[in-house]
Amino acid sequence: MIKKIADFYRVSKPKLYKFSSSEEQKKKLNYYKWATFLSATLGYGMYYVCRLSLNVVKKPIVEEGIFSETELGIIGSVLFFTYAIGKFTNGFLADRSNINRFMSTGLLVTALVNLALGFTNSFILFAILWGISGWFQSMGAASCVVGLSRWFNDKERGSFYGFWSASHNIGEALTFIIVASIVSAFGWRYGFWGAGIVGIVGALMIWKFFQDTPESKGLPPVIKPKENKALSSEETADYNKAQKQVLLMPAIWILALSSAFMYISRYAVNSWGVFYLEAQKGYSTLDASFIISINSVCGIVGTVLSGFVSDKLFNGKRNMPALLFGLLNVCALCLFLLVPGTNYWLDVAAMIMFGLSIGVLLCFLGGLMAVDIAPRNASGAALGVVGIASYVGAGVQDVMSGILIEGNKTVINGTEVYDFTSINYFWIGAAILSVICALMVWNAKAPKE
Repeated sequence: MIKKIADFYRVSKPKLYKFSSSEEQKKKLNYYKWATFLSATLGYGMYYVCRLSLNVVKKPIVEEGIFSETELGIIGSVLFFTYAIGKFTNGFLADRSNINRFMSTGLLVTALVNLALGFTNSFILFAILWGISGWFQSMGAASCVVGLSRWFNDKERGSFYGFWSASHNIGEALTFIIVASIVSAFGWRYGFWGAGIVGIVGALMIWKFFQDTPESKGLPPVIKPKENKALSSEETADYNKAQKQVLLMPAIWILALSSAFMYISRYAVNSWGVFYLEAQKGYSTLDASFIISINSVCGIVGTVLSGFVSDKLFNGKRNMPALLFGLLNVCALCLFLLVPGTNYWLDVAAMIMFGLSIGVLLCFLGGLMAVDIAPRNASGAALGVVGIASYVGAGVQDVMSGILIEGNKTVINGTEVYDFTSINYFWIGAAILSVICALMVWNAKAPKE
């Protein structure tokens, strides 16, 4: 049984195909490259629709008495923790897999989980299913990165990777608009069912258009494989030494902490922003979701501009733009949380500022600054440390936010009234601590080799 499963997910075998001309071969290669890129971008966006569906339906679930805010926080955190573990394991598996089948499976399972959640009232079962979804969610990014590596050469890959990186923002925006529209019209259970249907459509699209390898289509490899040469004992020792050095560098751990605090503020808005706008400012589910979706769209702009900002305006230095956009993140949260009443355009402005700042900070604090100061042959280890810390921060955020929201709720004349003062301290405080941690590594440099 295990052997059959392993064979099913094994990298496709090369096929022999005789093209009538080099022009036909080039045309086929371009078709498959674009099919792979577009299906990876749209498909990973649909992964996010299935991942964020819970964030849109929290308020209706609480109002129906299905789960409390604390329980929803625990459920949300389970996905982050299993996702963090899955990112580590599935990164290794994707390198050795038929990525067409690997990525299709991940989206199909998380779509089926969403369909099942629409029928679920049990807290334990809900948490288990959401945790399973988190692990299968981690199959998406790994498959996409491997696909880009297999189909695009060194000169092309950077540009296509940059555009693909915006797919999670596309998915976030789709979630806050499509799922919110369904929930507003039919109720929270239909929100999960709608997300599940989107996921199934996405899995079919990936199965049809996301290609495994050029060789499996009778094409020559885009990148000729390097000579398979084992590392010498000296080279192995160098890698081990560099990776150990990363683990012993205080600056790497401080950056990981800075990223973790930034992820608290990022997922505070993504996970609880709709709930906050409904409970505190009286927006409808659809209006609240539309406002939160603005930060996802602006995040695309921030991500795309991040490299230009640091390379062209600050001569390749990340510390100053990280400080400026970190402060912009703090200002955006203050505008969002501290201005009382329903001020639609102020809330929109806050989400524009928040999206731009998070888009840049995800690139800098979420990896690039750590890679800059890590030994060149241990950048993967540096990214691993920052990545794990970031999603642990996101998971802790969900639990703490749920506890603080429920703990400061009172019922007055049969109406639930929330006091978000503690949430203000928690979310804004995390953003401030992220800036302070980033300042602590202002002059950090890579060790001399």
